[in-house]
Amino acid sequence: MFTDKKAFKAAFLQRLEQSSGLSFEHSTLQHQYQTLGMMVREHVSTNWIASNEESRKGDHKEVYYLSIEFLLGRLLVSSLVNLGVKDLVEDGLSDLGINLSELEEAEADAGLGNGGLGRLAACFLDSMASLSLAGHGHGIRYKHGLFEQKIVNGYQVELPEQWLRNGNVWEIRKADLAVEVPYWGEVKWTEKDGRMIFTHEKAETVLAVPFDMPVIGFDTERVNTLRLWGAEPAKHFPPHKDFMQYKRDTEQISEFLYPDDMSDEGKILRLKQQYFLVRSSLESILRDYKEDHDDLTELHEHVAIHINDTHPALAIPELMRILMDEEGMGWEEAWSIVTGTISYTNHTILSEALEKWSVDLFRPLFPRIFLIIEEINRRFCEDLWEAYPGDWDRIESMAVIAHGFVKMAHLSIVGSHSINGVARLHTEILKMREMKNFHEFYPDRFNNKTNGITHRRWLLQANPELTSLINETIGTGWVKDTEKLNDLVKHADDAAFQYKIDQIKHDKKRILADLIQEKNGIQVNPDSIFDVQIKRLHAYKRQLLNIMHVMHLYNKMKEDSSFKPHPQTFIFGAKAAPGYHYAKKVIKLIHSVANLVNYDPVSKDYLTVVFLENYRVSLAEKIIPATNISEQISTASKEASGTGNMKFMMNGALTLGTLDGANVEIEELTGPEHIFIFGLTAQEVMKYEKHGGYHSYDYYHGDPRLKKIIDQFTSGFFPDTFYDFEMISDSLLMENDQYFLLKDFDAYVRAQEKAAEAYQDKKRWLNSSIHNIARSGYFSSDRTIRQYADEIWGL
Repeated sequence: MFTDKKAFKAAFLQRLEQSSGLSFEHSTLQHQYQTLGMMVREHVSTNWIASNEESRKGDHKEVYYLSIEFLLGRLLVSSLVNLGVKDLVEDGLSDLGINLSELEEAEADAGLGNGGLGRLAACFLDSMASLSLAGHGHGIRYKHGLFEQKIVNGYQVELPEQWLRNGNVWEIRKADLAVEVPYWGEVKWTEKDGRMIFTHEKAETVLAVPFDMPVIGFDTERVNTLRLWGAEPAKHFPPHKDFMQYKRDTEQISEFLYPDDMSDEGKILRLKQQYFLVRSSLESILRDYKEDHDDLTELHEHVAIHINDTHPALAIPELMRILMDEEGMGWEEAWSIVTGTISYTNHTILSEALEKWSVDLFRPLFPRIFLIIEEINRRFCEDLWEAYPGDWDRIESMAVIAHGFVKMAHLSIVGSHSINGVARLHTEILKMREMKNFHEFYPDRFNNKTNGITHRRWLLQANPELTSLINETIGTGWVKDTEKLNDLVKHADDAAFQYKIDQIKHDKKRILADLIQEKNGIQVNPDSIFDVQIKRLHAYKRQLLNIMHVMHLYNKMKEDSSFKPHPQTFIFGAKAAPGYHYAKKVIKLIHSVANLVNYDPVSKDYLTVVFLENYRVSLAEKIIPATNISEQISTASKEASGTGNMKFMMNGALTLGTLDGANVEIEELTGPEHIFIFGLTAQEVMKYEKHGGYHSYDYYHGDPRLKKIIDQFTSGFFPDTFYDFEMISDSLLMENDQYFLLKDFDAYVRAQEKAAEAYQDKKRWLNSSIHNIARSGYFSSDRTIRQYADEIWGL
């Protein structure tokens, strides 16, 4: 059906009528999207089946990537790109009067993730398939994603995200492969032939039903699987419980991504989700393994299981349970297999963000799993005692269970053979500070795998015009080997090439300006600097520092009529977690500043502030190609890596940021002249945190610009607020500015001035932009996945 345009059009029209029961003239965009999606899925089904058969029959190793999030974005166009039929389909649809871009809008963003963690998992799946590696994803089929964000009078309002409203054309429900997942109950044990036999009784069981989605590789016949588990009532529901209550409790497990865990009920629901994911995934993995292998002692030679952060850490005790309770292995044999099979990626250096769960909640919910974790902890503490006799403080700090909590990062480290960070700086901080004791005990387990992004979505799909220009200039070899983008450096000073780069960027800015006009009713100057910060809203990411700089520029214009900065449009996109009140206040502040600067005659031609609501993958695909300045301004040492910084770089934006996460490696690749670095280093931040000596009031009293801005938060300067920003003011002064905004403010202002000055030298700016595109090839997720495959998974 995709051999030529004529065959495609005939197949499309026939399939549309058959599937919708409507003539083409009466069909809607939704019908047309569903038809094309169905055609793509059917087209790859032969290769999908063949890939699965090859995986099972062959001797090569398979990896299963367990993640609580997969932020996939829309799949239609990326599938057409990977299959190499996008141009054919676009031409065929055009003949029928259908615009592919409009058709794409009929597809919902799959609501299966929140931010960088989930987007990374999606990029990794794409790379595994594109490199023809047998690598599959396991996650949860959330009925509702994080939430749909609406802004009402500057305040964030959360609505249910209903990405499944029109179904999901990419999935196949496989009820025959459902798995039972037990909670609660009690554990009984007996002794038989010298070993203890454990049975889990009186459990409340739910059914995990798999929904499989194809993961289509680029220019390869490899099609992997993303298996998402949905929670449904089991055949036998608990007799002591009302059926409707049981049904509600069950379906809640896969209802929402990240339920609010401020209450015990929310915590229990999160724990249920985590065990739901690992129990069903491991049952599925081992069922497939046993079809072609008789010896489970060789599991780690044929299977790699990777846990993406600590959410799937229960895979460690669960695999132990299966090997011991169901397969009859002893502890040492089972433990050797588990640690040889499982590897772990750490994603945070914020110690307060490391997962831990109260024993009081954990033990009754997972009675058998808790016993296994207790034994893991006992044996590990014995090993520590042998290594560090008498060092109680060290043993206490490293224990898997301590002070009434199960520590999931500790469990992940102890139960895996590899622990990796996601940027070189992040890994060094883990080794030298956050996980120092573990690194000393397991020096060979720690390694770095700097994150990457799939250039197929973030360049080929998001910016086809730039892709075409690169192809014309250096050929198409870079699409398979992104390091070949380095060849663009030779063209960095070519006036004709610079002109074309400039035109593409300007066209993308004009398209984004039209979108902003449509969505926000704000007129944006495409000739202004597009300065963009799009990411999850969190104090350490310092969106507050960004908007404080805008307030500084506005104040300066009001004080000095001769001051006219280069026109600059500050674009924000971010969701604040529903219970994160501070982050919500920052969103309100951004809108309050926008209401001032966008309409004041003094500033409106020079400063524009835009907040694009409901930030998501499909919106990022429109914003990133239009960006001039990429804001990566987290407090140094707090951002594990970042991947937005890589997407902006690949599309020719210049980074303005701290030496944090992967920014360090971006600066090394581009050279310091093609990036704007400012602020405290990670070492300086950690020194303040360890030894003190930072007093935010000194900066408040010592810098009139800061005093004025902070006073404006609470002085009635913003007429639309009622004590809204006291929390922000208190965080900077009363709480001593935990993320060093005031310390870095002056350096940030100077970096902004330097960037604005550089932008006005067009030739210099375009030279830097081309250098960024050229050096971005290193940050392809293909490179990252090759390193995982070679150095961790042994694929």
